[in-house]
Amino acid sequence: MSDDEKQIRDDFADAVNMTASELEHWLGTDESKAVGQKPSGGGESTGHESGRHIVRILRKKQGDYTDADYAHMRKVVGYVARHSEQRPDGDVHDTPWRHSLMNWGNDPEKH
Repeated sequence: MSDDEKQIRDDFADAVNMTASELEHWLGTDESKAVGQKPSGGGESTGHESGRHIVRILRKKQGDYTDADYAHMRKVVGYVARHSEQRPDGDVHDTPWRHSLMNWGNDPEKH
């Protein structure tokens, strides 16, 4: 294991505060499916697809992580950091901002 891989795993663990089961349940909701950028032809949003990949990562053993998993972990860490900086004022419980973060495995109400 390289130091870089350990750092990525640590950063990912800090960014993703939902369990695989919590995230999988969330991804099945209408709220989850309603947010995020969708391809021009319709279909699944980028965040929703990311959430499914995060669930797969969370269910793997560390030794089974692929290069694609590490690349996705980096992407998740970056997205969560950027999107968290855009927190709207007031109650965020039922907002697209929170729902989008939750698609990426981060529930800002859990901090």
